[in-house]
Amino acid sequence: MEPFSPPEPGFPAEKSSPVLQKKSRVLVGVTGSVAALKLPLLVTELLKIPGLEVKVVTTERAKHFYNAQEIPVTLYSDEDEWETCVIRAWDLSKPLLFCPAMNTAMWEHPITAQQVEQLKGFGYTEIPCVVKKLVCGDEGRGAMAEVWTIVESVKRILEERDLPRQS
Repeated sequence: MEPFSPPEPGFPAEKSSPVLQKKSRVLVGVTGSVAALKLPLLVTELLKIPGLEVKVVTTERAKHFYNAQEIPVTLYSDEDEWETCVIRAWDLSKPLLFCPAMNTAMWEHPITAQQVEQLKGFGYTEIPCVVKKLVCGDEGRGAMAEVWTIVESVKRILEERDLPRQS
């Protein structure tokens, strides 16, 4: 099922939302996919969420796709080890969202489906990739979700976690 695309321009993040009662932190991990081009916009939009602190961990390969001076937060580089270290050390009681991005042939490979299901099995939330014309020229599923979709998913999870608990 295709995600709904809002009319251009503007992001739903510009709408008012309940102010978070506590400081929340988001760690954005970015790998060497062409989708890393969206990193400056993603970080800028996330920073519009009241009370949100954003940090970025990036692989060396990802740095080829964006201008670090356009990222308004400190970038932490850990070669490719963040995937194995940060994710393995992740507190499973905290939400982890992942946004796949790859060409269509890679997306359609059975190994990808197994890996996505394994991540979901850990309790992680997939923000599905979308169908569009990819940088490689293919048209099909594999493009990273739109920035507004990611930002709205983060806002929804933060708001859910901020709700008072019923006994």
